[in-house]
Amino acid sequence: MRNTLMVLALLCSSSVFAADDGAKIAAKYNCLACHSVDQKIVGPSYKEVAKRYKGQKDAEAMLMAEVRKGLPGGKWGKIPMPAQQIEDKDLRVIIRWVLAQ
Repeated sequence: MRNTLMVLALLCSSSVFAADDGAKIAAKYNCLACHSVDQKIVGPSYKEVAKRYKGQKDAEAMLMAEVRKGLPGGKWGKIPMPAQQIEDKDLRVIIRWVLAQ
């Protein structure tokens, strides 16, 4: 029982830590200049993105590719998103954080 409680505590604390990491890394790469968690700025809110891709198994890989290549106007609005140069490990944390919104 004690081991189970320790594992649960570790899982809970690590998921909170991951959420904090996602927000911090998004800020580091200036993602929050065009996106916010719950409001459209230049690009869609992260909640809109998470809602659109909820349950899609390939969402993480697809979003990583889109962030890398950029997006033409039309998918989320008229303004295109330029290609972003973010380290793979950081981008993966950001995308997982976005999808968890």
